[in-house]
Amino acid sequence: MIRWICGHTRLYKIRNEVIRGKIGVTSIEDKIRRTCLRWFVHIRRRSMDTPVRRCEKLDRPDYRSRGRLKKS
Repeated sequence: MIRWICGHTRLYKIRNEVIRGKIGVTSIEDKIRRTCLRWFVHIRRRSMDTPVRRCEKLDRPDYRSRGRLKKS
């Protein structure tokens, strides 16, 4: 889509980073990372009695390791 906005095709062999820098658009990875961090900070600000924060303190005694069960 960004290539189409600039009027470039794949035949010009211009890297995506160069085109993004020309327009001033960040990569999708950065946008997702920023959104996740914003959600994380939002959760950290809440008090410890909210259900979301109480889940952090849960101890899982029934936890099993990943993978196939051991042969007995």
